[in-house]
Amino acid sequence: MTATWIRWHVRAPRATVYRLLLDAESVRHWVGPDGMSSRVHEFDPTEGGVFRITFTADESTGTGDTYHGRFARLIPDEQVVGVIQVETDDPTATVKQTITYVLGDAGGGTDVVAMHEGLPDAITPEDNELGWRISLGKLAAIAEAAR
Repeated sequence: MTATWIRWHVRAPRATVYRLLLDAESVRHWVGPDGMSSRVHEFDPTEGGVFRITFTADESTGTGDTYHGRFARLIPDEQVVGVIQVETDDPTATVKQTITYVLGDAGGGTDVVAMHEGLPDAITPEDNELGWRISLGKLAAIAEAAR
């Protein structure tokens, strides 16, 4: 297993970015790769609260990749830590993974550092980083439009 981290600058205040990290409707729009939609089945944005999300390439079948997890740590306007697990029959992909967002003031906006620890061997760091860049770009667009 490995880890990846990505830094992304968002031209919006930390409070706006933090709110979007914990808002189920916005998560549905920014989490996941291009060409796929996200369905949020469950989402309790409190420390210890659980969530469950599916990425779907074909809406007609409703099938896709699902993961569930819980919010392990929430520091308002500073940090969100989630522990996730992919729902699959492949035992090499069901490892617990930790995703951490750290928010900091920078250049009149917010720097977001996203760390993904415990990445299963089936996902290359390069593919994971690409996915993070796409998702953080979408998050930035939503945050910048909301300011």
